Amino acid sequence: MSDSRWQPGLIDGAPAGGWALAHCRQQFLCDSNGLLFPREWLKRQDLPVLCEHGIGHFDGDPIHVLEVEQPIHLADCNWQGLRQFMLQADADTFRMLGYATQIGTWARQHRFCGSCGTPMLQVTGERAMHCPQCEVHHYPRLSPSMIVLVTRGNEILLARSPRFVPGVYSTLAGFVEPGESVEECVAREVREEVGLEVRNLQYIGSQAWPFPHSLMLGFHAEYAGGDIVPQPGEIEDARWFGLDDLPPLPASRSIARYLIELYLARRSGRPEPVLPG
Repeated sequence: MSDSRWQPGLIDGAPAGGWALAHCRQQFLCDSNGLLFPREWLKRQDLPVLCEHGIGHFDGDPIHVLEVEQPIHLADCNWQGLRQFMLQADADTFRMLGYATQIGTWARQHRFCGSCGTPMLQVTGERAMHCPQCEVHHYPRLSPSMIVLVTRGNEILLARSPRFVPGVYSTLAGFVEPGESVEECVAREVREEVGLEVRNLQYIGSQAWPFPHSLMLGFHAEYAGGDIVPQPGEIEDARWFGLDDLPPLPASRSIARYLIELYLARRSGRPEPVLPG
């Protein structure tokens, strides 16, 4: 039995009560008391709610997410982005918000059938949307992607995307293409992004990454050859860093940071870190 305060799951939305989150495009409504509002109170506010989904329990209380069309201002409230909570909130709260983001984004994007345009209906007792015209079901989307730490002895390969926080370097990552294995994706993405070949791939672990719906599959790979050639438009800088001379690194809750910390621990004989949930 998990001792986590957050337990995701499908819950019935018919009974009144419980708590609710207001979500819009990876932003959450909050006030001085936090993010969870009395559900019935929140539903009475002047929010343009698109849909509502029961998403689980926090400290034993039922939690719903209200997917909002746009972030309307409420008195004494403000909207904060998911990445901010990744840095500031406790682990269970961030897991809850990550799950809420993925369900809310899926619900927003599947209000109408992509084949015929008919309004979709929520399926009772199942996390699915149903088209009464086409009889098609749509389930929450997951996009498999790989993230890899490439090493060369006491050096690790880190790179910068133009989208990163200034100064921060991270591991390489990319989405799995149709028809390829994750291992093939690792080799292809490393080759495309920095022009290097890798060998001895080792699967390390996975992490749900709610920006907005990735499942990150983490790998370690050894350098096999080539010179660094950053991919134009994707990689603005990439280089080998010594283990005792690392640049600013990704957030501590990210699997990217875990892959780096794990390699550092194994090289130095220190206790291994725990992969963030």
